[in-house]
Amino acid sequence: QVQLVESGGGLVQPGGSLRLSCVASGSIFSIYAMGWYRQAPGKQRELVASITSGGSTNYADSVKGRFTISRDNAKSTVSLQMNSLKPEDTAVYYCWLDYRRMLSGGLIQALDAWGQGTLVTVSS
Repeated sequence: QVQLVESGGGLVQPGGSLRLSCVASGSIFSIYAMGWYRQAPGKQRELVASITSGGSTNYADSVKGRFTISRDNAKSTVSLQMNSLKPEDTAVYYCWLDYRRMLSGGLIQALDAWGQGTLVTVSS
């Protein structure tokens, strides 16, 4: 069983900063990518940022230049540094993991996992 534990959410003023972290643990053979999704009230879930184990990153246009995703492969950790926060960034942020699990006989299973979510509120 794989678990993703997020931390760092909270209340911050517009223009402020916040750093989210996510640690993966469990039966993980390898990690292909990790990332952050968010879902605001009344809106669909969207990908905020992702990063592969090799370090390739992808950002939503709305956060480019403000957010930075990073990872520590050895620790199976992904972080999201959020700067210049706007009220529009208010959402529940979910850590996401694209990984592989080794089964008996050497078979590899492709899976994904989701964190519980951490609330980020940007408000005056």
